[in-house]
Amino acid sequence: MEQNTKTDAIVDNEAGGGLRDFTGGMKIFMLAVAAGLSIFAIYTNGFSTIQEIYRNGIFLGFLLTLTFLLYPITKKSDRSKLGIVDILFIVLGLAGVSYIVMFYTTIHVERSSQAITQDYIFAVILILVLLEASRRAIGIFIPLLSAIAIIYAMFGPYFPGMFGHAGFSIERLLYRMYMTTEGIFGMTLSIASTYIVLFILFGAFLTVSGASQFFNELAMAIAGRRRGGPAQVAVISSALTGSLSGSAVANVATTGSFTIPLMKGIGLKPRFAGAVEAAASTGGMIMPPIMGAAAFIMAGFLGVSYSTIILAAIIPSILYYASLIIAIDLEAKKQGLKGMSKESIPLVKKVLLERGVLLLPILIVIGALLLGRTPLFAGFAGIISVIIASWLTRDKSTRVTPAKAFQALVDGARGSIQVGIACASIGIIISVVTMTGLGSTFAYNILNLAGGTMIIILLLVMVTCIVLSLGLPSTALYIIVAVTAAPALINAGINPLAAHFFVFWFGALSNVTPPVALAAYTAAGIAGADAMKTSWTALRLALPGFIVPFMIAYNPILIMQDPAGGTVPFYEVIIPFLTALIGIFGLAISINNFLNVKLNIIERLGFFAGAMMLIKPGLLTDGIGIGILGLMILFHFAREKKITSSTVTT
Repeated sequence: MEQNTKTDAIVDNEAGGGLRDFTGGMKIFMLAVAAGLSIFAIYTNGFSTIQEIYRNGIFLGFLLTLTFLLYPITKKSDRSKLGIVDILFIVLGLAGVSYIVMFYTTIHVERSSQAITQDYIFAVILILVLLEASRRAIGIFIPLLSAIAIIYAMFGPYFPGMFGHAGFSIERLLYRMYMTTEGIFGMTLSIASTYIVLFILFGAFLTVSGASQFFNELAMAIAGRRRGGPAQVAVISSALTGSLSGSAVANVATTGSFTIPLMKGIGLKPRFAGAVEAAASTGGMIMPPIMGAAAFIMAGFLGVSYSTIILAAIIPSILYYASLIIAIDLEAKKQGLKGMSKESIPLVKKVLLERGVLLLPILIVIGALLLGRTPLFAGFAGIISVIIASWLTRDKSTRVTPAKAFQALVDGARGSIQVGIACASIGIIISVVTMTGLGSTFAYNILNLAGGTMIIILLLVMVTCIVLSLGLPSTALYIIVAVTAAPALINAGINPLAAHFFVFWFGALSNVTPPVALAAYTAAGIAGADAMKTSWTALRLALPGFIVPFMIAYNPILIMQDPAGGTVPFYEVIIPFLTALIGIFGLAISINNFLNVKLNIIERLGFFAGAMMLIKPGLLTDGIGIGILGLMILFHFAREKKITSSTVTT
């Protein structure tokens, strides 16, 4: 519980605030509401056939209540009690949700979709309450963007050039956003109230079973003795934990408190230790099976199965983590660091014997999805298998007791707040983008500005995604870039799945991209290092991973897709995967300016050029790239031998 409290405090920096800490009756009420949300989600997704609008409405009512219970109005507000303003927002939020739940049939059946004044009043109430909830839980960016979207929709004739449009009345906007399933209660909130909340609960049950500690121990047993072992442990542990949590900040808070002191203990600078954890935790957002819950929304946007998304994510996530391991190994070699002593790390066999059964729930979830079962089935199977597996381990502390199950229900609900509120708020933006055609307009301008040159299009979209995603949680950033930037790539002829991977990837990397690198800032706080210096170091470590989305865009076979959108067999991916791995290796050497000794300018440029040639697929470019890298390695080894001989002679 102490670890959970610490993690909550750190994670809430993502929203720029902090959670309230209730006692007595208010605490009991908050816990009851949180557990109620989780029980409602389990019931409606597993034991009932409730209509979408009613499920989404009640789910949003729970989220709004929890938001105003837990998030104070400002950072300086009293966190020990609830204010009058908070109570007012809870009442108004429940009123806005209750109205549409009670009168949805009346509006669309009895009144033939003809809205009346009171419909619009409750629409305004809910929108304003939702924007305030979004500000508290996520930060100012989403409500500000939503407000700008509403202004853009209303005053379209006053916008210049191709951004201008005929404009929409406030009544039509309110109707679309509140009284249909194409706005607040649309697809994104539906995904949050089904797949996302179930998998967050799955992660919460895994956490109370001690899976995070098991992942840390397993990572230490596997990589602890390697050169710079604790840094390698951070990568493996963050990959395992991040694949479930999906939040870079939460991942840093969970694994960083364990890995960062270990890294500092072997001589790594605090700045570098924090950077390693930040870069590794950011990769969790692109690590299957959950991918920061973006996988569910991506499947919905593209109209493909969830298993297609997680299969597509396997090779890109391997390439990203391989780039980190290479960069860390080069840094450890440069500093002459060793691994941990044999006596200080557990044996892999012992760790697996004691708690290895906790891997079964993850395997069951992935297996169920690959066998074609729905994500809802996989989520339920995962939760049940966690409970069963926790009682099959030799370690009695892993067992999910009724008290731990209740804690998981509460933690799952709290973990759903930011995702759910973001999905509801972004429904406003999506409705405006759809009504005005803004996505197509933005795409046309990108293509026009780039003059049809693919590399320029990709670079412009990359910058756009990083800027639009600064400071946002994973689900929110993906939806924003998916509706604005992805159409530009699709219109340029890039495979749709590759386009969505590209924009989400760079949105995720905003967590280590200054000036708003939330994962790096969180890691710096744990490491006791300068936040900005840590973020720049994290960016340098992650830079080899920046090449991966470009490889995917040029060669969608890396996500098991052909350019036309069809799937390809696994064996066809092997050679592109190996060439991509070689390219990442070359880029990591160039960025770190080290292999066996420090590079000279010719070697550094050569390694960089060879890596760049491997971005675009083709026998000619691959051959040239591998040839350049091979020559640089031979040249480097010869120069190293000469330096060594000269040193020995001296």
